[in-house]
Amino acid sequence: MIELDDVDRGILHRLQGDARHTTATDIAGEVGVTANTVRNRIQRLEDEGVISGYVPLINYERTAKSMYMSVQCTVPIHERGELAARALEFDGVVAVRELMTGHRNLRVDIVAEDTDEITTTVSSLQRAGLDIEGEELIKAEYRQPFDHFGTTTTDS
Repeated sequence: MIELDDVDRGILHRLQGDARHTTATDIAGEVGVTANTVRNRIQRLEDEGVISGYVPLINYERTAKSMYMSVQCTVPIHERGELAARALEFDGVVAVRELMTGHRNLRVDIVAEDTDEITTTVSSLQRAGLDIEGEELIKAEYRQPFDHFGTTTTDS
């Protein structure tokens, strides 16, 4: 655990909103420190594992992989981490979440061109030991910054 101060929370808030188009100078002006301090803080947050990466939010509906599906699976709890990592190896799998439940304790997100590709990926997951409990075709996904990370410490 790392204790976050107002500057850290302000940095996280701005990066969650649009990390690609936000500079250290932009953030510095909003949280009241220098750009160099912001760069150092971001490095520390990365080193501590608070920030684990920067990824684009993809609108799969606008790509050749226009089918976006969430598959809810049940796996033995003691194998959950291993099976989550294994699921990421299959074509079309873009995200896996371990859930703290006994039932439907793994969520696998899949993108595909068509239902045949989805069937192939889901069949691979089943052969790997994941018990498929449900499937949901996703139309769109919306995100926003977590408001408690600095909404009161930035100007935006």
